[in-house]
Amino acid sequence: MKRRIAAAALAAVAGSAPALAQDLPEGAHDYGFAGLMARNNRADLTPLTLASGKPVAEKPYELKSGVYYRLPIEADGSAELALSGGDFFRAIWINEIVVNDIEIRPMGVHSIEFDSAGTANMSFIAIVPGTYRLSIPGSHGDSQSATFVIK
Repeated sequence: MKRRIAAAALAAVAGSAPALAQDLPEGAHDYGFAGLMARNNRADLTPLTLASGKPVAEKPYELKSGVYYRLPIEADGSAELALSGGDFFRAIWINEIVVNDIEIRPMGVHSIEFDSAGTANMSFIAIVPGTYRLSIPGSHGDSQSATFVIK
């Protein structure tokens, strides 16, 4: 693989390079310069809601491995609530979490907690297929969690 890329780079300098997109395996997508983070690989998800007595999510989220997602998490401030889900956070690669225009690029996350009303926007790439949950710690009802199915 490295030799093919190096040969393509040398040929590009010489002016006779085949397009690298032609060297992609069949069925692969050419995401362009931004790779997986390209706009044509991005999907916006319905926000998660943290509010006392209200469901976190309306229905399970169906995600595709290798797709870049943006997920708003909104809290109304009615209670101090968190979302916890180490398994989910280990199954994705988090690009950033934005809170009050502050961009956080974490190496890992176990939970996100809101002490008052606000919004956190998380962008990530789904990686490991499986079924995962983000839930409010200490709660037991199905409506107090969000289910993510990565295919």
